[in-house]
Amino acid sequence: MDTAPESRAVTLTIDGEQRIFDIDDPKLPKWIDDESLASGGYPYDKKMDEDEFEDDLEKLQIELVKVQFWQQKTGKRVMALLEGRDAAGKGGTIHATLSYMNPRSARVVALTKPTETESGQWYFQRYVPHFPSAGEFVLFDRSWYNRAGVEPVMGFCTPEQYEDFLKQAPRFEKLVEQDDIYFFKFWLDIGRKMQLERFHDRRHDPLKVWKLSPMDIAALNKWDDYTEKRDRMLKETHTEHAPWTIVRANDKRRARLNVIRHILLSLDYEGKDEGKIGKLDKKIIGSGPDFLGKK
Repeated sequence: MDTAPESRAVTLTIDGEQRIFDIDDPKLPKWIDDESLASGGYPYDKKMDEDEFEDDLEKLQIELVKVQFWQQKTGKRVMALLEGRDAAGKGGTIHATLSYMNPRSARVVALTKPTETESGQWYFQRYVPHFPSAGEFVLFDRSWYNRAGVEPVMGFCTPEQYEDFLKQAPRFEKLVEQDDIYFFKFWLDIGRKMQLERFHDRRHDPLKVWKLSPMDIAALNKWDDYTEKRDRMLKETHTEHAPWTIVRANDKRRARLNVIRHILLSLDYEGKDEGKIGKLDKKIIGSGPDFLGKK
């Protein structure tokens, strides 16, 4: 006789109150549905209009094509890291950025867990071969900053390895900056209830279910641990030569537009049209760990 699958209900403490979240229940809990957008101090009470988003995105994607022509002409290299909690919107932001760029010189790097050989190397070594060559535009979907978040929280590295990373990362990134690579680091920040909504969406959407990993489920009760590691990472690795750009990402549309705008406004490429790029939303995007505390 078939039996119903065991429920994956967990008790979470959110805003000082205990809540039960069952990711297998097809109905999203009301306390998530009503409050997800506002979670984490998000500054808007409505998501951006889809038509407005699509219009703005098209203008930015045209500018990104100009960037590629400029890179091919000059050999300039661009590299960006997209970091954030699970379901923060890293993959979607990368897709919006690269959709109309030539894949021969614009690519995404999303590495799997290290092989046995890579585990025996200098930690940064496996990432260096994926750096941009002349004229390339490269986006990392997670990066060496796994060692500042996922690895210490889930016990995949030793405390000594974690501490060594926080000391070495700024020095490593100084070399990147000195080699004249345009280098960006984005942290996409979401509220806890928004993350739960997106996990639930993945669980019950047959086109997205592959995105929900056992690691996501295991991390449900580790929100505070991830927050502690995020805060220390930003404090220790936000430098003048490699600053962190923080993006409030509860609304994916606003987040994607502001990530792309930040990159475009930072590059001095031929044919740049700042009127089409538009201005950054200072409620959504800012520099360094202090921005997280602003409302």
